[in-house]
Amino acid sequence: MRILDHYIRTKLGQGYLVVMCALVSAFTLLAFAEDLDDVGKGQYQLVDACAYMVLTLPRRMVDLAPIVGLLGSLMALGRLATGNELVAMRAVGVSAHRIAWSVIKTGALLMLAVVVLEEFVAPPLDQLALTQRSLAISQTGNLRTEHGFWSRDGFQFINVHRVLHGRIPADIDIYQFDEQGHLRVFTHARQANTEDPTQWLLTDVEQKVIDGQDVTAQSLSSLPWKSFLSPDQIGILVLPSETLSLSDLYEFVRYLRERGQSTDQYELALWQMISMPVATGAMVLMSISFVFGPLRSATAGKRIMVGSIVGVAFHLASQIFGHFGVLYALNPALTTLAPPAAILGIALWLFRRVP
Repeated sequence: MRILDHYIRTKLGQGYLVVMCALVSAFTLLAFAEDLDDVGKGQYQLVDACAYMVLTLPRRMVDLAPIVGLLGSLMALGRLATGNELVAMRAVGVSAHRIAWSVIKTGALLMLAVVVLEEFVAPPLDQLALTQRSLAISQTGNLRTEHGFWSRDGFQFINVHRVLHGRIPADIDIYQFDEQGHLRVFTHARQANTEDPTQWLLTDVEQKVIDGQDVTAQSLSSLPWKSFLSPDQIGILVLPSETLSLSDLYEFVRYLRERGQSTDQYELALWQMISMPVATGAMVLMSISFVFGPLRSATAGKRIMVGSIVGVAFHLASQIFGHFGVLYALNPALTTLAPPAAILGIALWLFRRVP
């Protein structure tokens, strides 16, 4: 049976690779064409757009994983069926369930790859790509170094040393100078609430006001600060939820809950990430049911067409259910896991009818 497992795993791996390369290439080309509109803005050039496309490849691979699982499995199993290899396997006593188990084990490796990409590979590359792109396009005086993010507005400077969970500015220093270049006010804050991007709420504040030789220091639990950062600058500093890792997004949701803030948008993003490997596994199961069931004698073209329709329908259903849940304050776990659960249920129902 090890030989059987290895053979099926090899065929499935080839199918996943072919479909992944085809889909990622197509979607990257579309994204590149769209990104060309920004080439020429600021210092953003064609080479920067190419680098952005390369760095965001892992994210596209994650987003396309369920469709790759379905189409890749359909392609591989379809070839085995067309060559009568599945018939030969069953003729020597290998049951459909045993063949399906070999496929499921390979599908589990694909699910594991999705988790690794989501947690360790895609987020840092997405963040690097977004930061480099925003810095190149922005024509304001921004600087991101090993000492954090710097920006200036007239005689006022801000330095954000860290960003917690990709969303919360921390260790913030604000310098205010007079027209002669003398430092007048220095403010340090442990964190900042940027829910209102134009009016930050600094917390755990230490402020020093300098008037000639006199220095007045005060400690404040919170201090409103009128932000001079533009939306583009905030985009460099505060990362979108889709660029965060699963663990960072979880910690950020917990942080918001502790402070009584709304978490709907971020819980939806969190559960969408959790549902991605689940959806990939469900799609692999669906492919098994198709090949042993209604598409047993179909041509390769028909299998790919049916698989494409199912993949597109699943993607649309996932988006609709997720946003419908946010709109009506439904449990995000239910709304994001409902489409994969439906696919899984249909796949099991079809497979039970396999002779």
